[in-house]
Amino acid sequence: MNSNVPKQFMKLQGEPVLMCTIKRFTGAIPDINIVLVLSVAYNELWKELCNNYSFTVPYQLAAGGETRFQSVKNGLQYIPDNCVVGIHDAARPLVSKQTILTAFETAQLKGNASPAIPLNESVRKVEDSSNKAVDRNHYYAMQTPQCFQSALIKKAFLQEYRPEFTDDASVLEATGEKINLVEGNRENIKITTPQDLLIANALASSFN
Repeated sequence: MNSNVPKQFMKLQGEPVLMCTIKRFTGAIPDINIVLVLSVAYNELWKELCNNYSFTVPYQLAAGGETRFQSVKNGLQYIPDNCVVGIHDAARPLVSKQTILTAFETAQLKGNASPAIPLNESVRKVEDSSNKAVDRNHYYAMQTPQCFQSALIKKAFLQEYRPEFTDDASVLEATGEKINLVEGNRENIKITTPQDLLIANALASSFN
């Protein structure tokens, strides 16, 4: 982001991105229990922001790890074995209520659910010094929240980390479980670059 401020603390429509993200979930599921996984180095900054913005949503704080895998594993320690847990990127503040509810409800019925959207662009596979067109209809972009029966995903995270674990669904898939895809929403972008933040602010002005 070319900034000293981590992206989850940058402002979206006048409020830190992380607060916007958490409010998406409390708006969709009012009695949801939030576990916030945060690098210990930013605990004081987060507390200061909560005071400055009068942010009073209840949450439990877990320490972040050196990798996403370890951070999720740390957060799962606070999750009971008999519920549905949704794992979400802090920098996805425009997830829709429908996406959240569909993912949680499907995971309750089928054991897991991950939102995904079909690709619009043409896709080419690059291999060594050559490339070739592939059928984009066979490919989807993954989003979060990725939702799971908690006992299943906690067991999956007992595995050793592998580089191919790029999201939480891939961790569960490695245990032999089938991943269930549900419809995501296109506004549910992950803020990674300064341009993403500009796009998110534009989308947020007309997004419910």
